[in-house]
Formats: sequence, structure tokens, C-alpha cells
Amino acid sequence: MPPFTAHIIDVPQLRKVLEEQGELALLDVREEGEFGEGHLFFSVNAPYSRLELQVVALVPRRATPVVLVDDGDGLAQLAARRLGALGYGDVAVLEGGIPAWISTKNQMFKSVNSRSKAFAEVVEHAFHTPAIEAAELDRLRRGEADVVVLDSRTPEEFERFHVPDAVSCPGADLVLKFDTFVTHQDQLVVVSCAGRTRGIIGAQSLIDAGVPNRVLALKGGTQGWRLAGLDLEHGTIGDFEFETTSAARGRAEAVRRRFGVPVVDQDRLALWLTDAAATRTTYVFDLRDEAERQADPLPGAVPAPGGQLVQALDRWVGVQRARIALVDDDGVRARMTGHWLIQLGEDVHVLEGPRDRLRIPPPPATLLAPVATVSAVEAAALIAAGGRAVSLEASAAFRAGHAAGAVWSIRPRLAGLPPAVLGAPVIVLFADETVAALAALDLKEITPARIVAVAGGLAAWSAAGLPVEAPPHSPPDAERIDYLFWAHDRHDGNAEAMRTYLGWEEQLPQQVAAEGGGGFRLVSGL
Repeated sequence: MPPFTAHIIDVPQLRKVLEEQGELALLDVREEGEFGEGHLFFSVNAPYSRLELQVVALVPRRATPVVLVDDGDGLAQLAARRLGALGYGDVAVLEGGIPAWISTKNQMFKSVNSRSKAFAEVVEHAFHTPAIEAAELDRLRRGEADVVVLDSRTPEEFERFHVPDAVSCPGADLVLKFDTFVTHQDQLVVVSCAGRTRGIIGAQSLIDAGVPNRVLALKGGTQGWRLAGLDLEHGTIGDFEFETTSAARGRAEAVRRRFGVPVVDQDRLALWLTDAAATRTTYVFDLRDEAERQADPLPGAVPAPGGQLVQALDRWVGVQRARIALVDDDGVRARMTGHWLIQLGEDVHVLEGPRDRLRIPPPPATLLAPVATVSAVEAAALIAAGGRAVSLEASAAFRAGHAAGAVWSIRPRLAGLPPAVLGAPVIVLFADETVAALAALDLKEITPARIVAVAGGLAAWSAAGLPVEAPPHSPPDAERIDYLFWAHDRHDGNAEAMRTYLGWEEQLPQQVAAEGGGGFRLVSGL
């Protein structure tokens, strides 16, 4: 790799950069489990294990200033070299990483998508979004009250579990499909999610849109339901036919005007996207579902259906103060999503009118050097001759079953493998071939030993009749940096984890106030 030197900035310098008006990508290169235990408010997680695969979408403009954050362990310097190889020319590393940030009494935020979740909690405080306790909703249901429960999560989440008799209506679709699910204005409408925040945003969306019904958020969502000792349902979504009503369009357009969401036509958007001297990043998100996108493709637009942009903006947007353009077919989803993103502090526009001439250049693909592969049987022979197997599966998958004798590792920890492993031929097992290629890139710098990957990974190993084992505590919890325990355990029925998570969400407004307000621009007094 050609030499690449990153700038070093300290905490006061980073604070100054965060207050400036230009674009900035603040990327935390630790794994999700580490990131979720505490990170900077405006940072976006770009785990080193998948860095080159994710960064081109998170930060599509190579001239964007980038600041990398780690645990003060040198990982950010390594990540900077990788970004330099991809053509990023303005990369800085936070000196001392997270420990330096903490030592100067700055705020740390837990979990993932914490900026979006904090925003929802601030919305509830500002607008006094009404809510209903799970026990009261259950009482109304059993009393045969006319209640419609709209589940604002993704369809996949809904199918795993949901409040009994709820219908799946992802957040961006609530205003669009409201007249399909709610047939008269005397019905009570309750919006549910897994915890608090999507229910708050969903309920407030309907209130902002001026629907005639009483609308409440289910306090605590499905977790609040479980904590009340109530059972959830499991099952499919069901088929519902709907059409975009003039009422839905009118409500969404009224919201767009009241909240000041600008529109953009295809010609101006094309200029933003193709200006060779551009100093701004422009993201284009397609809010339609898969069937709609297939029927009328818009190549280059990034699929972001179901209202998840508001809940998890940092999954798609890695650059602060970038431009965002939203696309739909109905004029409703983009407007409703836009009215939240503009209050979140984003520069957002709704694409209006035809898009037949719009050409969206895709980000350049990350070219990876292929790793040499061997069959599972050949791999077993190499291991029998003294080679060592290293599994790059997710830690949860490794615990569920892995090639007998394999050790678990992850890209940031490869240099810490025992000398006995690194000194022998390394046989890599993987779930994702691209992750294996990235790991091989690092391994080639760590050891001169032969490095090969098992074609087909664990599935091929098992199919060949080779031994598989599943020790329940390997890797130990302390090594599972890819897994955020306190957030994931709540979905497994851990009541204490649920209470901890809901309590964490509720305290976010106070933490955001201590941070300086979060850059939110709530539109009140409407």
C-alpha cells in the first residue's frame, strides 16, 4: 500500500470542526458492540471489519473531510491508510480516541441510531405526543373498543412479533395508507414499534398530517407490552389493497408547506449530482418498496423504504451537512419523511415532477483483491498438515456452530492472534466472501504464511461431512466486539434489558441538552 499520512487532531480541534458549517464525516471505526457501548453524538459507525465496503456509500465524495475515531489503540491510523488507498485525501485521526474524548468530560451516547432516537424523544417533549400504556390498550381491546393498532416497524420486524391484531404499516406509509386501515373518525389509532421512538414519530406524523382521529403512541411498544405481562402475536402481514387518496396527498402537501420542505426538479438535482467541482455531497434515496422500484427503476438511487431514514439515518448518511433528495411515486412518503429530516437538521429536498432524464451516478465500487480459495476437503488436509483455521463468522454464528478446531477472530483483532496461528498456513472460513478478502488484505501484512479461504465457508465444510462444534461460551463475551448485548438481549425476552433500554431512551433529551442541543430544528407553534 502506498504511504498515506492522516492528520492528527485533538479534542478541542474536533469540537471546533463540529461547530463549523462545512461537510464532515465523523466515522467511528470500532465494531458495533464497542460503538454501542458509547460513542460521540454525531459519529457514524463504519466498522473496520467492513470499512472499505461501507464507506463508499456513507461518504461518496472522496474530497469530504473525514475524522476517524477509535479506542486510542491505533486502529484509526490503519483505517486511514485504507481510506487513502481508496482515494480519500482529507483524513484526520482523533488523538487518543474515545478515552481522550471522555477525559475532557464530553458526553458519550450508547446504543445505535442514537441521534435519531434522541430526536424522537425530544419531539415527544416538545409536542407532548400522547401515549397509552400497554395495560390500558389491552383493556380497550378486550372491551371491544374500536381500536386500530398500526405497527410502524419494518415488515420483517412485524412478522417476528407484534401486538395482537396490529397491522403492519411502516412509518413512511402511515399517512399514505391511513385511509385503508382507518375507516371512520371515531376509531382510536395507536401506533406501535419495538420501543418508544418509532411509535412517537409515527403518532406525531399522523397528528402533524391532521387526521381526524385520536392518535396515541403505544408507550414502550412491544417491549412495554411484554413488560405488562401480555403476549405478542407472530405471523405474516396479510394482503391489503390500497390506493393513494387525494386526502393523503393533501395532508402530505400541507405538511410539506408548513414545515418548509423544499422541492427540487430533475434538472437541478442532475446538476448537483454531476457538477465536477461540487463541494457538496448529494444523497438520493428511493422510499418506494421493492415491487415499485422493480416496476419503475431509478438506477443509482439508494433504496430506503419504510420510514427507516428517520429512525436510522446514520445507516445511510455518513456526511454531516450534506444534501438529501427523496423520491417516491405518490407524493406522500417523501413529504412526510422530509418534514422529519428537516427538523432533524438535514438539508433535505423532495424530488417533484418527472424523472425520465435523471441519471444518478453510482459510487465507484471497491475493488478487492481476491483471496485464494481451496475446497473444504483440501482445507481439512491443510489443517491436518499443521495449518490453522480462523473463522470470520459473526460471533453469534460462531457460537451456533463452527469448524472443529477453528479459532474466532475479526478483522481489527487479527494481529492479536496467537503466534502459533499466524506462523502456520491460515485457512479462513467466512460467511461473506468480501469480508474474507478484507481480512486477507490485513493478514498479508501481518504474516508471510500462506493464506487461503474455504470456498463456500462453513456450509461447504458441513456438506463435506467435516466436524463442526459449538461451545456455548466461545468466543467469551469480553471478546465479542461485534455484538451489543444490552440492546439485543431485550428482543430475547430479557425484562431487565428491556427496562434498561426504555429508560435509556427516556433520558436522551437531558443528555442531548448537555451536548448542546443536537442541531435539531423543531418547528413548533403550528
